[in-house]
Amino acid sequence: MSEPEISVVLADDHPAVRGGLKRALGSEPGIRLVAEAVDGREAIQAVVAHRPAVLLVDIDMPELNGLDATLAVSAVAPSTAVLMLSGGEDDESVFAAVRAGARGAVPKDAEPAEIVRAVRCVAAGGVMFGPRIARRVGELLGGAPEDLPDVPFPQLTVGERQVLDLVAAGLANGQISDRLRLAADAVGDHVSSIRAKLQDADRAQLIARAHDAGLGRQA
Repeated sequence: MSEPEISVVLADDHPAVRGGLKRALGSEPGIRLVAEAVDGREAIQAVVAHRPAVLLVDIDMPELNGLDATLAVSAVAPSTAVLMLSGGEDDESVFAAVRAGARGAVPKDAEPAEIVRAVRCVAAGGVMFGPRIARRVGELLGGAPEDLPDVPFPQLTVGERQVLDLVAAGLANGQISDRLRLAADAVGDHVSSIRAKLQDADRAQLIARAHDAGLGRQA
């Protein structure tokens, strides 16, 4: 049985970089480039239109940078895995990408084969970071106290915390959909992702943990 095709939206404001990545992705079996974007706003529009498996996005772009685009995509299309293209392995930028919801980050000057591997990895639900910062990112996602930002459940994206806050307040998915102006499917995807990250068996347990963390008080 063949593997499902990986659809990709590519967002970068540099034509040469975009062209090289387009050639690399286009030569790979099982990967299909469905749209290109030259700034963050176009990237979000392309994701909404195509619902790709992966958004490959430059961290520095005009109109809306890659971090802000990632935040928006995490909210409106949580099933799309974001892979960030960075100028290097800058810790703060990559940690910001993780907190925004990115599943990985690779340097722009990485070998095409490395970028393709990263695309396949995040599409399959994995995470992919450069070797120098992989350990520290793992600590961030795994909960090392010295690296975690001072917010409840820092392993969640901003959008996921918003959804969890409303779940803890007793709102059903449909009500959350109306409150946050998200599609019902997107809310369901968020809840599934939250439960997976927090390893909670059911909604009641999730609500109890959220209450203990101080969520659900301002519905």
